[in-house]
Amino acid sequence: MPAVRIDNLSKRFGPTLALSEVSLDIPSGEICFLLGPSGCGKTTLLRAVAGFVEPDTGRIFIGEEEITRVPPHLRGAAMMFQSYALWPHLTVERNVAFGLEEKKVPRDEIKKRVTEVLATMRLESYATRRIHELSGGQQQRVALARALVVQPRCLLLDEPLSNLDSRLRVEMRGEIRRLCKDFGLTAIYVSHDQKEALAIGDRIAVMDAGRIRQTGPPLEVYRNPRSRFVAEFLGETNLLHGHSTGPFVSTAAGPFYPVSVPDSDTVLLSIRPEAWHLLPNPLPINSFPGKITETVYLGEIARHRFLLQSGPEIIIFELNPRPRPDTHLYATADPCDVIPILEP
Repeated sequence: MPAVRIDNLSKRFGPTLALSEVSLDIPSGEICFLLGPSGCGKTTLLRAVAGFVEPDTGRIFIGEEEITRVPPHLRGAAMMFQSYALWPHLTVERNVAFGLEEKKVPRDEIKKRVTEVLATMRLESYATRRIHELSGGQQQRVALARALVVQPRCLLLDEPLSNLDSRLRVEMRGEIRRLCKDFGLTAIYVSHDQKEALAIGDRIAVMDAGRIRQTGPPLEVYRNPRSRFVAEFLGETNLLHGHSTGPFVSTAAGPFYPVSVPDSDTVLLSIRPEAWHLLPNPLPINSFPGKITETVYLGEIARHRFLLQSGPEIIIFELNPRPRPDTHLYATADPCDVIPILEP
């Protein structure tokens, strides 16, 4: 039995179809990312699970209980908002205790649970501070502590790291994953940040125009996109149109040998920039002559524009780049990194 099950959910706002027959199963203890561009329906889906949006059709379950029409405060789900929604006039410990006080939990139990969660979040020394005395990262941890202290059956996160600087975002990615695993929480996490999803998630649901286009473990969805939309949304990729010709796919760049050639005349190949290797000499297959026309150094990697002798230009990521005296090189890709896409 999945911890959260969304069954054929649809929601319309006037003429706009925000969700269209969305179904999703999230196993217990997993962190599932709802990933997609602005307006794709991911926040509407999260708010429907939270109880802030009532779907037109479909059902929502947490465990075996259907919660589609259950009031938000009785669902056993805790939501962490993008703005944190902390009370500025209350101390850290009072902010964290707020949900328990609303539930009429006994005072001694409140004190015990607040103390425990503040220790887990490394916030004990900030218990009596006001919110405006905290940094952005500390406020983020307070908001997370407030969600965890009520011991929810499901944790809902709406772009919780979007207000942090890049260094702190990377740090808090690991913190959120650690806490979810330590507490054994099932979590639904809304984001448009692909790297965040790949770093934290156990499962990704890529959404577009109110529908889920693909779900699966992050590595599987990234390496084996089933549609052009998913391939392009989850990072950069090189797309080459081709035709199946026996054991290979014929493209404008030349013949490509994937691990398996689909039984379809028209094929779109996706090859991630990091899948290419630059070599001074050719290999027997998937090796194409050309030259670097532009390089942008991004610290640990270099992003090359590589003009193939056959005409097309591709993007190549090179790890641990060094200055290259070579002008003419061969771009080579392993067959397992040449991914045929059949869906439009």
